[in-house]
Amino acid sequence: MALPLRAAATGGTAGGRATGTAHTRLIENTVAAFAGTPDVGARPEVRAKLASIATTARSRLTAMDRAGQGELFQGIPLGTSDPNLVTSYQYLYEIALATRTPEGGTPSGPAGDTGVQRRVIDGLIWLHEHYYGDQSKGYYGNWFTWEIGISTHVSKTLALLADELAAYRPELAATYVASMDAYLRNGKDGDVDLDSRFHTGANLADITTNRVLQGAVLGDDARITKAVADQLTVLATIDPYDLRHGVTDGFYADGSFIQHASVAYTGSYGRGLLTRVVQTIKMLDGTGYATDDRLVRVAQGWVVDGFAPLIFEGWLMEIVKGRGVSRPTTGYADTAEVVEAVVGLSAHATDADATALKGYVAYLRQTSKATLDPSAFVSPVSIAAYADILADASIPARDLGPAERHVAFNAMDRTVHRRPGYAFALARSSSRISRYEYMSGENLMPWFQGDGAHHLYLSGQDQTQAFGIDYLTTVPPHRLAGVTAPVETRHTVPELYGTLWYDNPERGFTSSSEAQNTYVYFPRSTHPFSGGAALGPYGVAGFVQSDDVAYAAKQSGGLPDDFVVYRDADATKSWFLFDDEIVVLAAGVGDTAGRAVTTTLDTRIAAPSDTLALTGRLRGGAPWSGTGTAPLEWLRYANATRAASVGYVFLGGPPPAVTLDTVTRSRRAVRLSNPDLPVTKQLFAVTVERSAGAPHTSMAYALVPNATEHQLAAYARRPLTVLANTTRLQAVVHRDLRITALNAFTPGTHRAGRLWVRGPGSVLLRERQDGTVAIAVSDPTTERDTVPVVIRGRRMRAVAADDGVRVGRVPGGTRIVVTTRHAYGRSFTATLR
Repeated sequence: MALPLRAAATGGTAGGRATGTAHTRLIENTVAAFAGTPDVGARPEVRAKLASIATTARSRLTAMDRAGQGELFQGIPLGTSDPNLVTSYQYLYEIALATRTPEGGTPSGPAGDTGVQRRVIDGLIWLHEHYYGDQSKGYYGNWFTWEIGISTHVSKTLALLADELAAYRPELAATYVASMDAYLRNGKDGDVDLDSRFHTGANLADITTNRVLQGAVLGDDARITKAVADQLTVLATIDPYDLRHGVTDGFYADGSFIQHASVAYTGSYGRGLLTRVVQTIKMLDGTGYATDDRLVRVAQGWVVDGFAPLIFEGWLMEIVKGRGVSRPTTGYADTAEVVEAVVGLSAHATDADATALKGYVAYLRQTSKATLDPSAFVSPVSIAAYADILADASIPARDLGPAERHVAFNAMDRTVHRRPGYAFALARSSSRISRYEYMSGENLMPWFQGDGAHHLYLSGQDQTQAFGIDYLTTVPPHRLAGVTAPVETRHTVPELYGTLWYDNPERGFTSSSEAQNTYVYFPRSTHPFSGGAALGPYGVAGFVQSDDVAYAAKQSGGLPDDFVVYRDADATKSWFLFDDEIVVLAAGVGDTAGRAVTTTLDTRIAAPSDTLALTGRLRGGAPWSGTGTAPLEWLRYANATRAASVGYVFLGGPPPAVTLDTVTRSRRAVRLSNPDLPVTKQLFAVTVERSAGAPHTSMAYALVPNATEHQLAAYARRPLTVLANTTRLQAVVHRDLRITALNAFTPGTHRAGRLWVRGPGSVLLRERQDGTVAIAVSDPTTERDTVPVVIRGRRMRAVAADDGVRVGRVPGGTRIVVTTRHAYGRSFTATLR
């Protein structure tokens, strides 16, 4: 139904301007956060931002002047395109923003121009009367448009123009708020519904922040209070064994972040959540609506445990970006948004916490290989605060974690292993976590991104030349680094169905339906084993590759005949993460369906003009160089132009194939809305190829970042020994580090060196120089109550042990029983003597 332009929202004041000191303060805080303050406006560091705001507003006003029939802005036709309607509201916000910047800060802009403000208000009225106010005609396209996208721009615009609204059209705020409530169709009675699968995580933060602003402009205390209370639920650490409102979206105890129920998403939705929470902190400052520092404390914990491990030399890693990985925005630009949030957070933290956050900002600026442009910040205030932090010599530039660390994000099937010279990022999937995310024409060829795909970032490099959008564009999807995949032709969702989703309402498949989410947008795998054990800066991770839920459902007749599914190849894999190398074991590699299979040990891209060298040694000792298939003992890839190198040590398996090609593809191949920009790269790959019908095989190799030929030759002395490499057990010994590590994938007793374990489970044992033995144990399936381990040899006693670890003696050794029930894959450690 259409809401009349003079409708009033329940619980609000009759006028559009908020009454009361708290409401006024909230609106003033909002204006300051987005438009700046007079003091900030006078800062030279802020001039470029204010000039950009003014320039954008002038261009929007020009587009408004030139609008044709059915347009508010030239070139943005309305009536059938919900993205165009969002854009129209965005443009109105950008004009309104320029009118609230400090006068004098934008010498040629519309700052303080009430005439321009009234044009914005008239634009709001026109859009409401023609394209938004009738809810029976609206809500086409994406639900996000109507519940979050439009409301975000409108709510901020109402706050920015609160004074002029009160003088010019005092009824408009109430009218718009009533409409925004009516469009909250996944809510309850025009409000948030904490039991809705749409009102979770970052989406819930967006909705509640909008409702806080709406309450301020209406003078509606009840709306603000409830919105703040609803947003505070986002702060709760997700306990998978005690879910609140059934919600799995949010941050977990190990720093993982999930959105869309099963997608590892710190780098996109998590980034948006952090930004929104920090903006809420700024808005509520001094209003009395937030009576404790929970928002600040929890957000700081997210930065330390969730974001900092995923940012390497200023680059936010791809493994946590979902479909956003296909966007041309760089990892450096993604980090800039995190930096702005940390800058804002540091102003509200206290003492040592504030110093640590500011030190992290300085550290990111110091280590990033791209200059962070603060004019990209949303808030002029953030720009000034950022400049103050960098200018303060008393703030030590320092990371929020050690340079040598192993981070097991087991709740989202991700692993990050860092050393001063490199960072290794691993993406897996399971019956709990999605293999990939495709949606809305983004990430068109994602099929293998959660099948053990890795990114090996080298220190000192510009990562835009090695990864990011150009890596995804030029590397074939079945040859992503670390992946075992069938050699076959697959088709994207738009190619298969002619739309951006599978459309079959009779069988429950509509856009954003649960069936669409489960089987098209972000399907989970079907095997539970994905995870591993962490012991200080070392770790082991394991993964059993499996078909996804769509393929399984199709085999049982649970999906329509025209619904296309793809079968995965077979592989069981382990990663052993040490100091100088990452050892990878793969067993059962092949294909039950008889297809050819490629296992890609690594893939790297380089500019066409970069000078590359491929050198190695054959197993018989003869030198080798170039490309081809050969029984190599080791291989070295070197990019002389970038001073970058990676070594590969072959510990067992079929001879690898080395290729070096020049590839040109358009960025549009991975995302429909990307510019049709051709990208040309040199594409290096080292693979193991299995022909159609070949028997399953195994292989073992090590990745050696920054390797020299001398270093690679030294592996002939075997500091690394493979103890087992089967689909039941994979185990490695690193003699120099005195580490034994294993993954036991199946039930029963498994033996590797001194270790006996009743599987499934992951174990890492290190014999220290002081005579103690440290051990870490986990259950990567998350399904076991206990994992028993025996260390053969002299009996030992516990010096220290986590809760849940029992140490006893058995004939010929020491028995450790770890209670893993409801641990969700986390590691338990003990020190023995």
